[in-house]
Formats: sequence, structure tokens, C-alpha cells
Amino acid sequence: MKIKDLVRPDLLSMKSYTPIEPVDVLSRRVELPLGRVVKLDGNENPYGCSPEAYAALACYSDYHIYPDPEQRDLKQALAQYVGFDAKYIVCGSGSDDLIDLVNRLFVGPGDEVINCPPTFGMYPFSAEICGAKVINIDRDSQFVLDVPNVVRVLENKGKVLFIASPNNPTGNLISEQELVEILNTGKIVVVDEAYFEFSRVTVANLVHSYSNLIILRTFSKWAGLAGLRVGYSISSPEVAGYLMKIKQPYNVNSAAKVAVLASLHDIDYLTANVQKIITERSRLFDKLEGLGWLKPYPSSANFVLCLVLPGQQARGIWLRLQQRGIAIRYFDNPRLKDYLRISVGNSDDTDAVIEALRAEYRRN
Repeated sequence: MKIKDLVRPDLLSMKSYTPIEPVDVLSRRVELPLGRVVKLDGNENPYGCSPEAYAALACYSDYHIYPDPEQRDLKQALAQYVGFDAKYIVCGSGSDDLIDLVNRLFVGPGDEVINCPPTFGMYPFSAEICGAKVINIDRDSQFVLDVPNVVRVLENKGKVLFIASPNNPTGNLISEQELVEILNTGKIVVVDEAYFEFSRVTVANLVHSYSNLIILRTFSKWAGLAGLRVGYSISSPEVAGYLMKIKQPYNVNSAAKVAVLASLHDIDYLTANVQKIITERSRLFDKLEGLGWLKPYPSSANFVLCLVLPGQQARGIWLRLQQRGIAIRYFDNPRLKDYLRISVGNSDDTDAVIEALRAEYRRN
């Protein structure tokens, strides 16, 4: 018997998730020192984490002890930050962990999970691992949700819907009115607010009225903790209780907990960095638009999606910028084959990517 014959057949045929690469891998590939690489492909925070987080991680003395499986300190600190009682909150190893937990909780083999591409690739990836049937309901030409079709499918057989707001990679938001229409189907609706701190727009207030709503957030973007993997959900106490029941006991490690607690104690510093990114986002947008051959889309997140106008090829630009040591995001799928996503860095990062794009235009 071959190992392959023992693997679930549906997993053999599924596509793997395409992640971004670490900066040191790109550095070695293009034979440039780390300091010469401009990393704008992962929506990471260019300012890093809070100095208080660095200090707390260095001083913590109990790394040899398992973390609290009930997440007590984390939940209490987050309750103050988000304005919800701790019983509404569940923490995870990044939002990805919580996406997986939601699917494990509600989805069985053959159940329908609604995905609205282009959007975050972890939604269909996680659903397929759980044996779900993924139903894609495409966004329109401006990347707006097809709400009537979403509602129709959910009312028919759909069980779970994932929505990112702001959406990744398009940067646009869902309105509260649209969401309420979807929530009224009674099916599970997950709104991923990973970029909430950059938009300051949330629908979390609806959790009190809709027990089928789950909000996801993360410390990866605004707080600069992407490498420590910590996120959280806000949902009804009933749903939170089920998520706590099925999660891995120690799914948030001690280093992540220490860094989050220190970050929440240093909100002013982190908020100032968020504002720098928001300001630089406007500058990046204007400069991209000024090139004349890219069409940037307005974004409420920490990245800008650009349509590459005829005469240029998105994939070729992506590859050639890599050779210059500049990493931006290209999505190898038909809907986004003419698009590039550029994370917002600092002003030097913006200048570097704009100069590289100008050089590409002159080259052609």
C-alpha cells in the first residue's frame, strides 16, 4: 500500500496555499544584502512592534511553562481594547487558526462554504481541508460583493460565508446594510477585520444582535506581530464557547501573549505608526496614479491594489522588480493576472518601488 493511497482523495487534488517568502530567501535569490531588499508583498508593518513588546519578550522568564489554555490574561486585556466582555473573545495562533477553527466547528464533508473572490486565499484553503464544497461568488468589476447572489446561495444550501472587510487584496469595505441583509439568512457569517486599525470601520456592534456573526482580527498588521502569530475572534458567548472547546489547548504561545499584553499597554506608540502608514498610503496611491500606466484602487487597508494597463504585463513587472530586490505581490490566477498589490511601507520604500516602476516603464 502506497502512502498516497491512504491520503484523502479530495486533498490530493486540492491546490496548496501560495504564501509569501521570507526576506532572507529573496535576499539570497537576487544576491543582494538584506538591507537592500524592499519587502512590500506581505502587508507587514514596516515599523515593527512596540518597544515595550521587545522589552517584555526579553524579560519574560517562564518560557519553559505551558501558556494558559483558558487565555485569561489575554481575554481580559482584549476586552478593554475592543469593548466586549471576555466571554465574547477567543484567541488563536493568528487569524488563520481561527479561520480553521470556524470551519472545523461548522463545516463537514460536502457542506457549502461561500467564498467571494478575489479575496484572502485561506478561506477556501481551510474549507477544503475540512471537506467542504467551496462555492465561489465573484465580486463585480469594482470588487463589490454580489449580495443578492450571496443571499440566494446561503438561503439555499450555503452554510458559512467568509468576508474580509477591508477586503484583501482589493482594500474595499462591506457596508453595514449589506451585511445585515446577509446575516438575516441565519447562516454563519465571518467578517475578517484584519485591517480594522487602518480603516477604523467595524461591524462588531452587530455581534450583540446576530449570534451567527463572527468577527476576526489580528495583531499581525497594526501591531507588527506577524511573526508571533496571534489573532482573536469576537462572537456570541455561545459560539465563543464552542470555539474554546475545540481549539488546541495551547494554541497561543507564551511569547505571543507577552507581546500582545505589552502592545496593548503601548497603544499610543502603535497608533502613531498606524497613522504614519495611513498617511503614506495616500502618498503611495498618488504616486502610483501619477505613473500613468497603473490604475490604483482606493484602499482602507495597508496596501494598494493596482491594475496594470495594456502595454505592460503584471507578472513580468513582478519578476523584474524581484531582481531589483523589491518584493510586491502578484496573484497567479485569471481574475488578478493584470493586477499587482503593493504593501504600504515607509517613505523610502515608496520612493524605491516608484523608481523601480518608472524604470520598468522606460525599459518597455
